Amino acid sequence: MKKNVFFFLIFLASASVAQPVRLHLMGGFSNYSGDIQQKMFTLKQANSVISAGGTFNITDKFALRSDYSFTRLGADDKLNKPQLRLRNLNFKTLIQELTLMGEYDFADLSLQRFTPYVFAGIGVFHFSPYTLDSAGNKVFLVGLSTEGQGLSEYHDRKVYKKTQLNIPYGAGIKYALSDDVYVGFELGFRKLFTDYLDDVSSTYVDRNVLLTSKGPQAVQYAFRGDELKPPLPYPAAGALRGNSKKKDYYYYGQFRISFRMPWFDKEGSRTDKRNKRGLGCPSWHL
Repeated sequence: MKKNVFFFLIFLASASVAQPVRLHLMGGFSNYSGDIQQKMFTLKQANSVISAGGTFNITDKFALRSDYSFTRLGADDKLNKPQLRLRNLNFKTLIQELTLMGEYDFADLSLQRFTPYVFAGIGVFHFSPYTLDSAGNKVFLVGLSTEGQGLSEYHDRKVYKKTQLNIPYGAGIKYALSDDVYVGFELGFRKLFTDYLDDVSSTYVDRNVLLTSKGPQAVQYAFRGDELKPPLPYPAAGALRGNSKKKDYYYYGQFRISFRMPWFDKEGSRTDKRNKRGLGCPSWHL
């Protein structure tokens, strides 16, 4: 992600040459929907997220925007549907994400105090699902091939990449405290092209094949029903482990505060209807 941060800074620097720049900070909650957390939207098992980014205006209502976000996602079958608790799986993962989006305000905040807005674009994110063993040590799952990924017996199941593209989109509201300072709240969703954010997707592989190819640790974390009381046997090959027809996704709910950087504005680049007295009152028409 170091390269991503570098390109993010280059983006802001190039934006500042000719267009008004705003920097923003955001924070709130994050969560995911998938095989271990099946609700489409919930605060149950939510975590915190922080983001920082910038925008530069193309018009009074449209801006290009780039964000860097950091969060942790996770879920546990112990809180899942009763029939899925017997699987006894769980996961956590850190998420680092860089996005480039377009953002459209429905009203011009140089003329009004309040506006809803929408955004969408493209992003890249890094994840690596892990669980904890009985001693509390991290066990990373991608190398265990819990569903046969990368095994010759399951040639159609490829090892999933830990850095992938996503599609960020969402909506929010903004309120102008002054020309220089906006506050707001937004909901943002991330469409993914993987079903392995939680390391669960399709069916169980043959226990003996997994044991021979990857060892007992892979078998242990492919199915953890044997840790229950009474312990359950490893499922038959081909039994459902997850739902491959529905991709995972994750989402954020964040409060946002943004600051205009007036020293970046190129004088005369456009007709500026804003009051340029720092924290003075905007020239709203009420």
